[in-house]
Amino acid sequence: MATAAVNLTPKDFKGKSDPDWCAGCGDFGVLVALQRAVAEMGFRPHEILTVSGIGCSSNLPGYFNSYGMHTLHGRSLAMATGAKLANHELNVLVTGGDGDGYGIGGNHFTHTARRNVDLTYVVMNNQIYGLTTGQVSPTSSLGMTTKSTPFGSVEQPINPITSAIMNGATFVARAYSGDVRHMTDLIQQGIKNKGFSLIDIFSPCVTFNLDNTHDFFKERVKKLEDEEHDTSDWKTACEKAIMFGDTIYTGVFFQGARPSLEEAEPVLSKGGPLATRELGLDKEQAQKIIDRMM
Repeated sequence: MATAAVNLTPKDFKGKSDPDWCAGCGDFGVLVALQRAVAEMGFRPHEILTVSGIGCSSNLPGYFNSYGMHTLHGRSLAMATGAKLANHELNVLVTGGDGDGYGIGGNHFTHTARRNVDLTYVVMNNQIYGLTTGQVSPTSSLGMTTKSTPFGSVEQPINPITSAIMNGATFVARAYSGDVRHMTDLIQQGIKNKGFSLIDIFSPCVTFNLDNTHDFFKERVKKLEDEEHDTSDWKTACEKAIMFGDTIYTGVFFQGARPSLEEAEPVLSKGGPLATRELGLDKEQAQKIIDRMM
């Protein structure tokens, strides 16, 4: 959480670069929601680290005013875990897309949830590889026609909601980028959660995915809050998460409580963040290590 209440606005979290996304891209809504979320929570830019991988959505740290790392394809959660363990008092956000996070980064997604690292993972899920101009992604629907599947995809799509729940994430939610207010609230809840938080966001690619459009989602999305869903009931959460027809649910599917990795790790339980501790080596010892490595 923020160290002190300050009067910042979403504009204070605007990055030095302007987004180069296609007009109408759902990622614009996600960026606005993220800026609103941290401003309303009283954060200051230096209290946040935003980490991303590779892809259209992974360019977000350049458009968002905080410390930022644009890392390797699929490795954002690994990099963010290292940063969080080095300074567990830092608020670490991870942003990316379905290809980056659930494809090449799928193994890190699984183990970050299992370890319950205190990260907030905002995934802009457009169900296609947009940056490379329209290939099938891990979340593309069965039968979907793309550049790489001209006769329709024969692969069953991954369900990130059920995956996160089964692997141990303690906050699992879904949003639609066209509802900024709802998205802002879910991001704030995810940041407040002590542990691994996933906010999977349907963020339509208006250029290469003409199946899962804004009109497609507007006709189908329904909030779990309107049904008074029990977020402690993981079985019902999974049942509602796999529905992808006339009704597609958004909102908090599951929230649980167990120690985060930083809370469970004895080395971090006292003495403050590793980044601010004394090295523990004298100059001679440190120089010997440097000489051996050079």
